[in-house]
Amino acid sequence: MENVAPPFELTQDYLDKFREAIDSQNEAYIRESLASVRHEDISALLEEFNAEQSKYVLKLLEKDVASDVIEDLDEDTRSKFLSVFHPIEISEYIEEMETDDAVDILNDLPIKVREEVIANLGNIEKVNYIIELLRYDEDCAGGLMAKELIRANVNWNVVQCVEEIRRQAENVEKIYAVYVVDDNDKLLGRVSLMEIIIAKSTTKIADIYNSEIISVYTYQKEEEIAEIMQKYDLEAVPVINVQGKLVGRITVDDIIDVITELADQEIKLMAGIAEDVEEDDNVWILSRARLPWLIIGLFGGLVGARFIGVFEEDLMKVASLAFFIPLIIATGGNVGIQSSALVVQSLASITAFETSAWKKFIKTLLVAILNGVVLSGLVYAFVFFLYGATLAFVVSVALFSVVMLASLLGTAIPLALDKIGFNPALASGPFITTTIDLLGLAVYFIVAHLLYNF
Repeated sequence: MENVAPPFELTQDYLDKFREAIDSQNEAYIRESLASVRHEDISALLEEFNAEQSKYVLKLLEKDVASDVIEDLDEDTRSKFLSVFHPIEISEYIEEMETDDAVDILNDLPIKVREEVIANLGNIEKVNYIIELLRYDEDCAGGLMAKELIRANVNWNVVQCVEEIRRQAENVEKIYAVYVVDDNDKLLGRVSLMEIIIAKSTTKIADIYNSEIISVYTYQKEEEIAEIMQKYDLEAVPVINVQGKLVGRITVDDIIDVITELADQEIKLMAGIAEDVEEDDNVWILSRARLPWLIIGLFGGLVGARFIGVFEEDLMKVASLAFFIPLIIATGGNVGIQSSALVVQSLASITAFETSAWKKFIKTLLVAILNGVVLSGLVYAFVFFLYGATLAFVVSVALFSVVMLASLLGTAIPLALDKIGFNPALASGPFITTTIDLLGLAVYFIVAHLLYNF
């Protein structure tokens, strides 16, 4: 039975021993301890060391392993890390990478260093590929794609196709399918490896390829590509230009990175963090990213306090009204966030507009009515036994009104933001809570004022 190596565990004891090995330049220990460790785990390990220490470790690894380690490093860590390398050294690692990963790293380098790295690359074909990819924005298909792929002319037979696969196998890390093109490199379809294996050697590619293929254009945004690959469960998708010519492919590992990055951005935006920041950024950057929405929330609270002051006489007559202000505000905010979160999730899907706006509105209204009836009924029962029927009626009616209003606003605000070009995730953060807090207070006191006949 084959022995399976246990998963790598980064313990403090191992970290201390590894640091000591670096300080004493114990090459034997470093090589031996990393011999069976995956490159992803080596990247996590090097995150604990400074650039010079990490450089020393990389020099002891095989070039292909070291290049994988560099790819997996956090973007900020990698930029600091590569700053201690000479351009010639960086070019040696770039040679081992697929073009899309190479371009991601080159984009993070200063322009002068980037040009020196490219000038020191020995593979002319890779240089041309990299130069072509550098002209695309990072957040579109052209910026995501890799140039390495297997293509077969529709007029070839299976033997010619297999020869092409063998020729390109050294450059293409993962082969999901062979893309079929015409004499002008226009994408026609794909042929699976299974079809190639079982077909006779004289079989024409034209007779076995599948013309039903999903592709994306170079200019399409990364969000669209992520949705397409997720919807159709694709491991790779070919990229074509406006003339329909095959120019590259995007693989699922690149899309996972995009989805993770987009999710991080949405979470930060929903939490009211205005910039793309990391935990290890300095105090000023972290504060600058948080302060704008905190200040908006502060002004919202001041306006709310002033608003309560308008109804000071009502509170003096029925002091128990003040007891339920937190209840109204909290419930309204929670309902609004739930509603907006569902809409934001829907807008992020390519099937978002399959349901008509009218049907969405009706569903939102019915959900709001059901939630409002249940919540206001529970509140009525609680307040009735403690404070009497009149206050119970006032609070439950106000709560029902706030739930209805919060549900409708939680649906309408993200739709409106999306319509005018703003990220709808804004509606799931401090923006929606501050707005609904103020409106909830207004509804509560207006209902109380009317029902008490002040």
